[in-house]
Amino acid sequence: MKLQRLLSLLRQAIDQYNMIEDGDHIAIGISGGKDSLTLLYGLANLQRFYPKSFRLSAITVDMGLDTMDLEPVKALCAGFNVPYEVIPTEIGKILFEARKESNPCALCAKMRKGALNQKAMELGCNKIALGHHYDDVIETILMGMLYGAQVQTMMPKLHSTNFPGMELIRPLYLIREDDI
Repeated sequence: MKLQRLLSLLRQAIDQYNMIEDGDHIAIGISGGKDSLTLLYGLANLQRFYPKSFRLSAITVDMGLDTMDLEPVKALCAGFNVPYEVIPTEIGKILFEARKESNPCALCAKMRKGALNQKAMELGCNKIALGHHYDDVIETILMGMLYGAQVQTMMPKLHSTNFPGMELIRPLYLIREDDI
């Protein structure tokens, strides 16, 4: 996908779901994967011409497993003039050594989300942007139907109940994974 098409779909989702307001400070959750890096790339480029002024910060939750080389992410953020924070945690050790979890996904997600929200609040952010895309939305609906006997999905924009004043946005909401 060309940058122009990416920015067009990104802006369409942001405008359609009213994701960005003038003066927002948006924390981008960076895992280091293609989705979150595409989100960083898209928002940093959109910031140059979008009619509403907003600031960006990038945040990675380090699981404490010493398996990630974050230097390329740090360099990418520096190239976009986006401040980058790495949150050191012991989540990996807690899940795999202390608790010996056989199915750690839900607890891991909850702990990472808490660490990300806490750091975003400390940085003065009022929104957190995640790299969930169109295919993630469809998969969530199908998994809920097949495994939970209910129809539920990821919303493009959510108000946090645990962190007052914080909103979660998904600017890649209209972008297919193949295009990423």
